[in-house]
Amino acid sequence: MVLSPLTPSNRADLPSGCRPLGGSSSQVSLRRQLKIWRQPALKADLLLVLGGTRTAEWPGISAAGSTPVARRFTALADAELLLRGPGVQRHWPLPELPAGVSPALLSRVVVESLGLAPVVVALGLLRAPDFAHLRIESAVEGPSSCLSGGCAMSAERVQRLWRQGQRFGARLRAPLVLAECVPGGTTTAQAVLTGLGMSVAELVSGSALQPPQALKSRLVREGLERAGLMGESALPSAVLAAVGDPFQALAAGLLVGAAASRQPVLIGGGSQMVAVLALALMALRKEQRQQLSEQVMIGTTAWLADEAGAPQAASMFSRLVDVASDHCGVALQAMACGVRLGVSRHQQLRDYELGYVKEGVGAGALLLLAQLQGLSVAELVDRCDQAMDALHGKTVGSAS
Repeated sequence: MVLSPLTPSNRADLPSGCRPLGGSSSQVSLRRQLKIWRQPALKADLLLVLGGTRTAEWPGISAAGSTPVARRFTALADAELLLRGPGVQRHWPLPELPAGVSPALLSRVVVESLGLAPVVVALGLLRAPDFAHLRIESAVEGPSSCLSGGCAMSAERVQRLWRQGQRFGARLRAPLVLAECVPGGTTTAQAVLTGLGMSVAELVSGSALQPPQALKSRLVREGLERAGLMGESALPSAVLAAVGDPFQALAAGLLVGAAASRQPVLIGGGSQMVAVLALALMALRKEQRQQLSEQVMIGTTAWLADEAGAPQAASMFSRLVDVASDHCGVALQAMACGVRLGVSRHQQLRDYELGYVKEGVGAGALLLLAQLQGLSVAELVDRCDQAMDALHGKTVGSAS
């Protein structure tokens, strides 16, 4: 069956500002996905996977914390903010950022607005969380090694995490929103996509205003060369062991398992979620890929969706979606939410409009879900402002 692409004339039923990304999305598939997430009083599960990789310790590789040491605890701080909210005393202080505020704040607003109950999985962190979480491997595993060495994880660890994720996905009984917090994760995403045989060096963004693309590409090249995979189209398991991170192994397995449960999954992020979906698709037989592609939708923020690479070209993320769709032989469904923060009372929120932070902790998927559940952009901006007031210990309505 040939599916007609979405055109401006048939996007009128989308929430304000929301738009499909990539040229391969089809009207039939995307509308089927949106219908699921628009069900009144939808009871969806929310899974946040925290992951650690030594790749994040390269100076300048990520803005998810201003220093390599700060980035070791970013995932813990973001998860605590998501779970406990901005108005409580924090055990894990939010790391200093060059600008902006953690996207976990935006995600927390949606969690409160929709009454979601996040479940957290912690993988490869240097410190154990002091909040409720699922432990699915021994803490002694630690972070994955820097991908530049070409041996990020043992094959046994990759297989174990993949199997655990697959069991989780096969047991889903409700729609799932999948989020992540992995400092350095856009670099492991670029490495995985490259290892699978895609040319994406100019299409992968990052949390910094000007992502360090040259550094990322050098580390990716070194890792794949040392693993003997440079220029190859390798198996997902081999790519993960060489240059991946623990989140990717668990999440890709989860998506493969979801193909069995047939539950819809909304995955929140940018290149990291494209990499995870590509890993899952390439692990399936060709006849199974279409089914999974129609179950899974990537939700991202408007800021990431707007990021331009080459002049006069489509956005970097839209082109990344197209590259992955072509490689996997199925159309990846991706959608940007319509929330903008230019009228916020807080400079840290307005910084998103300048290109800082962009995405993380499932913010894009959760804001998209909130819009699909009927919340307006104005309501969400107001609630984000109130959350910032609480974060700074101010009364609602005070000046920032």
